[in-house]
Amino acid sequence: MQKKKKMALSTQIFIALVLAIIAGVLLTGNPAFATGYIKPFGTIFLNLIKWIVCPLVFFSIMAGVVSMRDIKKVGSIGGVTVVYYMCTTAFAVAIGLLFANLFKGFFPVLSVSELSYEPSATTVNFMETLVNIFPSNFVKPFAEANMLQIIVAALIIGFALILLSEDNDVDFAFVNVGNDICMKAMEMILKLSPVGVFCLLCPVVAENGPAVLGSLAKVLLVAYLCYVVHAVLVYSLTVRTLGGLSPIAFFKGMLPAMMMAFSSASSVGTLPLNLECSQNLGADKEVASFVLPLGATINMDGTAIYQGVCAVFIASCFGIQMTFSQMLTIVLTATLASIGTAGVPGAGMVMLAMVLQSVGLPVEGIALVAGVDRIFDMGRTVVNITGDASCAIVVSRMQNRKAGK
Repeated sequence: MQKKKKMALSTQIFIALVLAIIAGVLLTGNPAFATGYIKPFGTIFLNLIKWIVCPLVFFSIMAGVVSMRDIKKVGSIGGVTVVYYMCTTAFAVAIGLLFANLFKGFFPVLSVSELSYEPSATTVNFMETLVNIFPSNFVKPFAEANMLQIIVAALIIGFALILLSEDNDVDFAFVNVGNDICMKAMEMILKLSPVGVFCLLCPVVAENGPAVLGSLAKVLLVAYLCYVVHAVLVYSLTVRTLGGLSPIAFFKGMLPAMMMAFSSASSVGTLPLNLECSQNLGADKEVASFVLPLGATINMDGTAIYQGVCAVFIASCFGIQMTFSQMLTIVLTATLASIGTAGVPGAGMVMLAMVLQSVGLPVEGIALVAGVDRIFDMGRTVVNITGDASCAIVVSRMQNRKAGK
């Protein structure tokens, strides 16, 4: 008897997306049911991902470091990765500013008399950010899901193991076993993706509905136009010229991770699926294990686009004309602020507060976009994780060329 072919996970996720939108529209009049009885199952799914993602990042980066068995090689890959991320982020915010300025005449004029949003953080302090990268306690970064500190801890222990192996016969099996256990656990959790996607997206549609998109539809359209332009132009160009991969093959291979990112709005939550897609597209496992967790923490191209579009939109609503120097400041601030911003839903709101204050725009303007931030977030997360994958492919190709492969 012939074994029945199983439906691909990407197909299951896509069906869940369509069903979530339909159910969300049907429940627009009764969002309480969606948030009270459907959303909790989506929260369970996200909780499981959050539970495994910290040890996964820790062991994944450590495994990536020790597999290279050369600190210089780690430094080489890390340097190229950070430069790539910084350049694409700067391009992203510039694209956001360019398109927002082109279309700002079409932005709706909104009332700004009832703004009452209080951001939790509004300043970018480079030295404070630098200090906060380094952990003071071994357990605390895991308890607080501080990804930068977890990455630093994994790098230090990975380097220590490499140095230790130079004088002693050290077996790295425990690192690889730890990584394999976390990967297998995540594989089990990812089988629940279609259910998680449905339960996360349905309440968003039910709560926001078509009405909330009305007044802000143009701003959302500009943001999504920028997301598409950045992905199609920048990523297609880099994966083709630097990665030697067809852009069509790249986006087709990334589709499962992109749909997961769209529904969960979490770069960190999409990390395991992104690892799988990147490796299927030809990224080396050791490179992807290092580049992607780092990207989920410091590479925020979609979020940078969002900063540019929303800054121009908020300035327009307040009748403020931004100068070129202010726009340049936004590019620099958004690029630097992306370092240390958590890859979780809603993190872009804190970054936007930082960017607005850096150019003297009213921070309370965030209230204008707060209601639909989740809709912005879904698109910008797709761009964020796609940029991480493009970097993994580009760096893998460069390393293979250097090695003469």
